[in-house]
Amino acid sequence: MTGLVGIVLVSHSAAVADAVAALAQGLAGGGAIAPVAAAGGTSDGGLGTSSERIVEAAKTVDGGAGVALLVDLGSAVLTVKALLAEGDELPAGSRLVDAPFVEGAVAALVMASAGGDLDAVVAAAADAYTYRKG
Repeated sequence: MTGLVGIVLVSHSAAVADAVAALAQGLAGGGAIAPVAAAGGTSDGGLGTSSERIVEAAKTVDGGAGVALLVDLGSAVLTVKALLAEGDELPAGSRLVDAPFVEGAVAALVMASAGGDLDAVVAAAADAYTYRKG
């Protein structure tokens, strides 16, 4: 157990999920970094979402403090919601996070790495909606 909230990044593209995970890790700063896993694309390497990849990623990052799942597009949301509704495939304490994918991933990982609990990680990611770029 890491004691830190785990982060799963669900994208329709494996390349996008991997790149966002790398970016978030790079920007999370020094010291301990919370576990983060990319769950992108389908099992055959195509575009789409895979419940199997999402479950595997969630189990990989689960350290007992909860798992925050950030998603990119509509069907990723539906896939995660279906997994949460089933109730037994994702680790206990798994939560879908309503946040922008890139900014939310960075904010979530920074907060999780600082030791924030699941509520704080979810709030930090959701707060990314307020970031102004101009």
